[in-house]
Amino acid sequence: MAQEGKAYIHAALALYYAGQEVNEENLKKVIEALGLQVDEAKVKMLVASLSEINLEEVLKNAVAAPVAVAAAPAAAPAAEAAESEAAEEKKEEEEEKEADVDIGEGLSGLFGF
Repeated sequence: MAQEGKAYIHAALALYYAGQEVNEENLKKVIEALGLQVDEAKVKMLVASLSEINLEEVLKNAVAAPVAVAAAPAAAPAAEAAESEAAEEKKEEEEEKEADVDIGEGLSGLFGF
C-alpha cells in the first residue's frame, strides 16, 4: 500500500525533527505507535536509503527552492529583468528536477509510489 509507505517516511521525518536518530529500532517504535504492523524489510530499506543522503540538506533545499521561485517575479519590474529571471527559474527548475530524481527514485522504488 502506498499510504503505508508514506507513513514510514513520515515516521522517519518525525524522528528527524524530534532530534532522534533515524535507525531501525526507533523507526519500528514509531510505526508501532501509529498502529501499523512493522514490515522489517521496509524499515531496513528506508534506514539504509536515508543513511546515504544528508537529510538536513535535502529538506533545506526542498523548502527553500519554492520560496525562491515564488519571490523572483515580484522582484522584476522591467521586461528585461523578467526575461533574465525566467532563465534563472528554468535553471532552478532543472536543478530541482535533478535533486528530485536523486531522492525520489530511491524512495519511490522502495515503497511503490
